[in-house]
Amino acid sequence: MERINPPELGKPSGFSHAVVAEGRVVFLAGQTALDASNKIVGDGVVEQFERALGNLLTSLRAAGGSPEDLCSVTIYIVDMADYRTHAREIGAVWRRLAGTDYPAMAGVGVDRLWDEEALVEVQGFAVVSRG
Repeated sequence: MERINPPELGKPSGFSHAVVAEGRVVFLAGQTALDASNKIVGDGVVEQFERALGNLLTSLRAAGGSPEDLCSVTIYIVDMADYRTHAREIGAVWRRLAGTDYPAMAGVGVDRLWDEEALVEVQGFAVVSRG
């Protein structure tokens, strides 16, 4: 996998501008902070982000991948101001769970998610080596 960050675009922080990969493509459904009984858990955006990202990584591992295999991640955010206020904490959660090899990423503000209590949803795709 090659992460491409052209100097003309400026140095990215917490994402890569482009990712090139070869292998088996794994499309990961959007994950919220649902627990095993399909209840949203976590009182705030940081706790919910941690659960949502953890759920995404659980799906990825079940498909034979790891966080380093993530090529692209989209984060859907109900309250962008709250998310930005907690950006450092959310970044620390990302680094603890997924490391510092960042995929191409986007954050998208939305009015609400499928589960009304959900504050954040994480969706992505990965390319897993065939080796």
